[in-house]
Amino acid sequence: MHIKSLIIFLFLVLGITKPVLANVEMHPFSNLPEGNTRIESFSVAKKHMKKIYASHPETFYCKAKFDAKGRVELPEGFETPKYEKRAARIEWEHVVPAENFGRHEIAWREGHPSCVDKKGKPFKGRKCAELVSKDFRLAQADLFNLVPSVGAVNALRSNYGFTEFYGGTPNTFGSCSMKIVGRKVEPPKYSKGMIARTYFYFESAYSWFKISDQMRRIFTIWNNIYPVDQWECERAQKIAKIQKSKNEIVMRQCKAHGFM
Repeated sequence: MHIKSLIIFLFLVLGITKPVLANVEMHPFSNLPEGNTRIESFSVAKKHMKKIYASHPETFYCKAKFDAKGRVELPEGFETPKYEKRAARIEWEHVVPAENFGRHEIAWREGHPSCVDKKGKPFKGRKCAELVSKDFRLAQADLFNLVPSVGAVNALRSNYGFTEFYGGTPNTFGSCSMKIVGRKVEPPKYSKGMIARTYFYFESAYSWFKISDQMRRIFTIWNNIYPVDQWECERAQKIAKIQKSKNEIVMRQCKAHGFM
């Protein structure tokens, strides 16, 4: 077992999480600035992300290269059990799934009088929340929560939560070390830190979004073991210029590690 995986295993499985994390504030990111207050359109958000990643055209989970038109050059050994056509293009994925933050909207859960299709049939879910809720539109278009993903990976990840697997769980996508079992996902090691910081950011920016205690323990470990790199810091700065809001959680680490 890789040394970092062993450390996480000891923390989470052998029950030594509490002593190790006893001095870590469980809600360390309160009272930070609000999230996205400028971009309401998801389509516009995706256009911004294309420009941001023009200098770093690499997918988040599998490090697949892509061109300006979103066509993917899959890494050698990449396989997908489903959605083969979607593997040929990138899609802009929400790290914190839209359903996870959309469910707090009544329109998502129950619908709204305005959510009626051309045939007079009422609908609910994401389309309804997008139609009637500005709060949802802003959260959905938050650039800090968007990453490029191989379409097939985005499809199979769905809205599943993140976890740590043990015991030789095989990769779902061949050479790409993304693992999906049931309704749980273990991302590649190089993605774990940024995933954790994205969740922490989202909770700090949107008061109605909460991370479970179990996931907080995992994300706290990921955040500590997998710190920011140069690209995560550059990405945060580029987004801040467009969105006019900062991800202070990332910025603090960038300054501490000398990337800013």
